[in-house]
Amino acid sequence: MKTSARNQFSGKVSNIKTGAVNDEIEIELPGGDKLIAIITHESTKHLGLQNGSTAIALIKAPWVIVATNDSGIKLSARNQLAGTVSKLRLGAVNAEVVIQLSGGNQVCAIITLDSVNDLGLAEGKPATAIFKASHVIVGVPA
Repeated sequence: MKTSARNQFSGKVSNIKTGAVNDEIEIELPGGDKLIAIITHESTKHLGLQNGSTAIALIKAPWVIVATNDSGIKLSARNQLAGTVSKLRLGAVNAEVVIQLSGGNQVCAIITLDSVNDLGLAEGKPATAIFKASHVIVGVPA
């Protein structure tokens, strides 16, 4: 599948919490990293999602927030994946930040150059990729 989403993950559905309107889908990636997606119950049925089924998670890079330290603030964003900056490509206004996760996966974020400087981002430094469960688009192999 080709899409414009920089973050494309294939994994297995490890848990589904069913709701009246929306369902919470947990997807375990190879290496153990887990993503949470919120999709409509109708989409869960239409995609045939169940525990153990293969799912593809798409997250656009501009939807990813980058943090560099635990300041004790609790966030409502369900997806908070810690890792290390493996690539930093600077542009005139924005930067591409690639975070290598402990499970072997990578998350790409597009953030402002000012944010890169404010956070002191550099290759080899720890960082966390943060994104809302409602920003995860779920698909299945055709």
